[in-house]
Amino acid sequence: MGFKGNQYKWKDRKRHLGMPLSFTRYALSEDRLFLEVGFFNIKDEEIVLYRVRDISLKRTLWQRIFGVGTVTVVSSDKSAPKLELKNIKKPKDVKEMIHQYVEEMKINRRIRIGEYSSVSMDNDDDLDDDGMI
Repeated sequence: MGFKGNQYKWKDRKRHLGMPLSFTRYALSEDRLFLEVGFFNIKDEEIVLYRVRDISLKRTLWQRIFGVGTVTVVSSDKSAPKLELKNIKKPKDVKEMIHQYVEEMKINRRIRIGEYSSVSMDNDDDLDDDGMI
């Protein structure tokens, strides 16, 4: 994969003591979130943003000291239902950026997410009079 080029809105590496000394790389495009792990043997994972169900942020004391945090993305993706962006810089900004692109993707695909189900807005049979599930 190699995260080179301008097609990515954000990219970073997993950091140790605040330094990008890792073979774990993350990237975000307008429609997908990517993970690449490894040096000799490389594992690639990606989540299509409209499948994202929840985004959370965790910052331990040590992470706060070194200016990093962990953003966890929960999705309906079969191969990667939970993707952790560990020890990344500016985790609050990254979480907000992911959230914005997720919302854009859902609007573009006309997907409405309820608490327990998802419904395409093209299918009005599942909606009541005020457009709710």
